[in-house]
Amino acid sequence: MNMPQHILHRTALSVNVNKVALVRNTRHLGIPSVTRAAELCLQAGAQGITVHPRPDERHIRRQDVFELAALMKDWPDREYNIEGNPSQNLMDFIRQVRPHQATFVPDSEDQFTSDHGWSFPQDAERLAPLIAECKALGVRVSLFMDPIPEHMAAAKAAGADRVELYTEPYAAAWGTPQHAAELQRYAAAAQAALDVGLGVNAGHDLNRDNLAAFVRGVPGVLEVSIGHALIADALELGYAATVQAYLDCIAAGFASIGNS
Repeated sequence: MNMPQHILHRTALSVNVNKVALVRNTRHLGIPSVTRAAELCLQAGAQGITVHPRPDERHIRRQDVFELAALMKDWPDREYNIEGNPSQNLMDFIRQVRPHQATFVPDSEDQFTSDHGWSFPQDAERLAPLIAECKALGVRVSLFMDPIPEHMAAAKAAGADRVELYTEPYAAAWGTPQHAAELQRYAAAAQAALDVGLGVNAGHDLNRDNLAAFVRGVPGVLEVSIGHALIADALELGYAATVQAYLDCIAAGFASIGNS
């Protein structure tokens, strides 16, 4: 039996190290080290590192972005993803660092955490030139999006290469009667993205409990960006064991696809 094309490319794990920086910033000792955390995750097999440097530097600081960029040069087969709102501080980092991927997120400056995606057609006009600038710099662009199939064609028309599906509603429904319906919403949105030529990423509140089912049920997920749950698990298990556990979840999801 021939596998669908999207099954042939296993989902990559990008570790968001924001919460390491958050703990470090509570003191002036420089520990825990953000770059050391990233290095340990890469050594354990993570395929990428993600940061979301907010203007108030509540966790990732400006210097972290550049120190991680330097670290990533030692890992040429891994990817560096910088998230943020392109109308705030993100574009400055993109112009200087030129990461593999820029993920545009519609956060306000004082927002507690990312909690919604871009809206189309409202946001298309202001996003298009910023997307074009990133692509001219050789940086892939992913747009943080709610799982709305009808918005995927508009994201593609704005110039995006990928979308990152905002997965908090899926995670919130885990273990409830609404879980199956939520998973189907994400599957439909991912398929709509694939149909117009977009790559599919995902992130927010994915964890060891719900990750395998998401990978199994949602077509074409190229990358998951996971921070809060993974770093919380690492406090108990250590970075290496935690990264391996998340990679095992991804592998289990793909094994289920292959056996279906």
